[in-house]
This record gives sequence, C-alpha cells and structure tokens, in this order.
Amino acid sequence: MTETVGRRERKKAQTRKALADAALSLFLEHGYDKVGVRDVAEAADVSVTTLFKHFPSKEALVFDEDEDIEAALVSAVRDRAPGQSVLHSLREHFVETRSSRRIDDPAVIAHIGLVRETPELQEYWDRMWRRHEFALAAAIAEAAGAPEGDLRSAALARFVMDTASLIRGQEDQRQAMRELFALIEAGFGDTPA
Repeated sequence: MTETVGRRERKKAQTRKALADAALSLFLEHGYDKVGVRDVAEAADVSVTTLFKHFPSKEALVFDEDEDIEAALVSAVRDRAPGQSVLHSLREHFVETRSSRRIDDPAVIAHIGLVRETPELQEYWDRMWRRHEFALAAAIAEAAGAPEGDLRSAALARFVMDTASLIRGQEDQRQAMRELFALIEAGFGDTPA
C-alpha cells in the first residue's frame, strides 16, 4: 500500500509540474491574456478538469510552489532547533532560500517579468504573499504562546516577509538579508518568539 501511495503522489507531482511548466512556457511565448486554461491542459496532455484539481485558478498556474513556500515558512518556526529563536530560524531560512535561488537565471528573470507585467498575476502574488504572512504570524504567535491575532507577531511576520522585496537588486542578497534581520532583531529583541 505504501508503494501505491508513493507512486500516486509522484504521479500527482509530475502532473502538477507538467501543468505549471506548460503554463509558464505558453504564457511567456504568447502572453498571459492570450492563453486559456484549455490551452495549458492540452499542452500538458490532461483534461481541464484535471488542471483544476491541481490548480484552483489560471493565476495559480504561475505560482506552483505556493503551498511549499508557506509550509516551509511555518516549518521554520515550528520545527526550529531547541533553544533557537524564531528570528534566527527565519533568518537561516530566508538566507538559504536566497542562496538556492539563482536571481540571474534567465528562467527566474522571465518568471518575475511575467508577474510584474501582468496585473492579474501581480494581484495574485500580493494576495498569496499576504496569506503567507498571516500563516507566519499565526505560527509566531503560537510559538510565543500569544493569542491569535497578536499584534507583535503580526508585525514581526510583516517585517520578515517584506525582507524579500527589500533586498531586490542588491548585489549580495544573502548579506543584505542578514543585515535586515539584524535590524529586525534590534527592534524585536532576541526572544524565543
């Protein structure tokens, strides 16, 4: 049974990747507005119904790592090493994320350009990023033993999430990220949460 579940999950992941790759390729080649979900489904050799089982909307096709990004943020707080502060764990996570993502990669540049040039995708990105921020704020509040909706946790999550846009264009993004986290830590202190 375990092998079947593993095989099923791998197949789902392959279908999801094929859809996201087909969508990005078509959007970059023809323009976001000129490509429909049916075109993407055909390019990935699946039905439109299958497409919507994997992605709730056309915009979501461009952000196929959405759930993984949010899960990793929350995990950085919940699964941190014993005695490690939330800020230190988040700093490590964000610095590692910057080092694993090649910002000079033409594919990354094209993806970012597509998002910035397409109002629907920019709006989706903003909503997605704020949803990640709220999930992070909830994880920080939980780690601090604070009530849901805790203002300090929400502020910390906002500042942490905004570091990604603040370092854009910096030559050494990892160092810039460390400097921003030092500023955040100076304001919030090095508390467990």
